[in-house]
Amino acid sequence: MNNQTNKRIKGKEGEEIASLFLKNLGYEIIEMNYQYGHGEIDIIAKDNDEIVFVEVKTRKSLQFGSPEFAFTKSKINQVKKIAFAYLTENNLENLTVRIDAIAILILKDCDPVINHYKNITG
Repeated sequence: MNNQTNKRIKGKEGEEIASLFLKNLGYEIIEMNYQYGHGEIDIIAKDNDEIVFVEVKTRKSLQFGSPEFAFTKSKINQVKKIAFAYLTENNLENLTVRIDAIAILILKDCDPVINHYKNITG
């Protein structure tokens, strides 16, 4: 299995964990892996009357730092662009929206550590 395949499997696992986590908080999952151009939003959900675009980062070790380090300014800007495209495509421009981040650390023989950051764009 190559590194890219490995990355995709790990990402998928993290997205499933994040999706269950959000459902348990009462969120409604609208769509997963929304593709636009070369980018993707991992999870689009509804939290009460708010549309939430969720970026998920999963790590299985701390070799490259915690998953939070992957939420860079350019990544957030990419999510903003794709979110705008989704809203336009679905005629939802008038809704309240926010961007959340979920960092998941999956260490061997431990339950996943999940950190949810709401409204990461301020």
